Amino acid sequence: DEKEKFEPTVFRDTIVQGLNEAGNDLEAIAKFLDATGSRLDYRRYADTLFDILVAGSMLAPGGTRIDDNDKTKMTSHCVFFADEDHDAIRNYAQVNKG
Repeated sequence: DEKEKFEPTVFRDTIVQGLNEAGNDLEAIAKFLDATGSRLDYRRYADTLFDILVAGSMLAPGGTRIDDNDKTKMTSHCVFFADEDHDAIRNYAQVNKG
C-alpha cells in the first residue's frame, strides 16, 4: 500500500495558474474549479484551496502569505482582491460553493 505524497505547493501552483488563466470571468473560474475537482483532491488540500480562494495564495500560521511576491504563486481572483461591495463578495461566495 503506497501512500500518496502531500504536496500543497504543487496543488497551489496548479490552482493559481488555472485561476489566472481564467481571467476576470467568474463563470470561467467556476468551470475551471469544477473541472479540476475531478483531477485534484480538494478534500486533501481543503485548507490550501480555502487560502487561495480567500487570500490569493497559501497562508502560513499567523496569516502571512507564502508566495514571496512571486506572481506565479498568487492570484488576484480571490475574496481579498474583490471589490468591496455586497454583490461582488456574493458572486465570489457563489463561485466558491459551486
